[in-house]
Amino acid sequence: MSVLNGKKILLGVSGGIAAYKTASLVRLFIKAGAHVQVIMTPASKDFVTPLTLSTLSKNPVHTTFFNQDNDDAVWNNHVELGLWADLMIVAPATANTLSKMATGNCDNLLIATYLSAKCPVYFAPAMDLDMYKHPSTLSSFTALKQFGNVMIPAENGELASGLSGEGRMAEPENIIAFLEADLESKLPLKGKKILITAGPTYEAIDPVRFIGNHSSGKMGFDIANEAAKLGAQVILVAGPTHFKANNGLVEVINVISAQEMYDVCHSYYNEVDVAIAAAAVADYKPKVVASQKIKKAADEFSIELEKTKDILASLGAIKKDQFLIGFALETENEIENAKLKIQKKNLDLIVLNSLQDEGAGFKKETNKVTFIDKDFKIEPMELKAKEAVASDILNKVILHFRKS
Repeated sequence: MSVLNGKKILLGVSGGIAAYKTASLVRLFIKAGAHVQVIMTPASKDFVTPLTLSTLSKNPVHTTFFNQDNDDAVWNNHVELGLWADLMIVAPATANTLSKMATGNCDNLLIATYLSAKCPVYFAPAMDLDMYKHPSTLSSFTALKQFGNVMIPAENGELASGLSGEGRMAEPENIIAFLEADLESKLPLKGKKILITAGPTYEAIDPVRFIGNHSSGKMGFDIANEAAKLGAQVILVAGPTHFKANNGLVEVINVISAQEMYDVCHSYYNEVDVAIAAAAVADYKPKVVASQKIKKAADEFSIELEKTKDILASLGAIKKDQFLIGFALETENEIENAKLKIQKKNLDLIVLNSLQDEGAGFKKETNKVTFIDKDFKIEPMELKAKEAVASDILNKVILHFRKS
């Protein structure tokens, strides 16, 4: 799966013959799973039509601050466009547009949006050989790089003038490859392998009944998907749940019981950098599992239970360099119980949730957690969507590796 998948990309098209290539570029962005909006300079419409790019991007194309032919025109908010984007790419970036970007000469919607953008900005120059080598153009390149923008180098080849040399805009496939490589190199968890558990476990009573809990698995899957977005290779050991991983970097291993989850976790633990135990593993299981369905006969029925293996404690006992994170769901004495778990299970961090908090717990879209590290530093968080909580957890992982 491309690192561009799910990214919001703002494509700025300026007025050069290479603008015709943007049709293919937009198609490749869409194929990679990106969401695309296009801003065109007025001059670029001489080379490719807004209708073409609108059809391919599945979004209206913006060319001016408002439609002057419409008395009820709506302002195209350049600030809003700039804030919407995860990435902005100016391609083709003509000498004229590069100069305006470098000097802040804000006379069209594209430059106004560029000046408002908070995201990484890439530019793909396109012009004739002599223009490409001119000191003023080289000065624009230098200024834009100093601003933190990233240049997608022009290629050698036949130019519109009939000359052959450097200045040809990179081909759409090469622009995609450049972006993917650059983004992947900057992912904070690139090269890290993370083991995550998710969901409940079901402990069989007989062939049709089990002991389980209300965990949906959403928290663990959100952590796994976010970790993969950040570049990690993820092994997700999932109990019974309807959730699916949405990233090709997540390897899902489905299990049913606590014993199965224990076995899989131990088979991978020595090769991972991080383990995050988000699963709600059953603490007890039937001592004897009936081979046939138990008939409803007596008014009372007893099942003898025995403890399941404590997966998190067993991982903590053999921990080497792994960063080990556990979860605690408590109903009373939350902080003290969480601290005891940190010590008992040799954890680096615990994520505490309380069923006393509105919006937290099983089968919710939100969670309210408190982080407690091995030094007992306590950091309560606000109620957030579980996706945002997943991001907070992984920020702790990133911080750990930056310090180490």
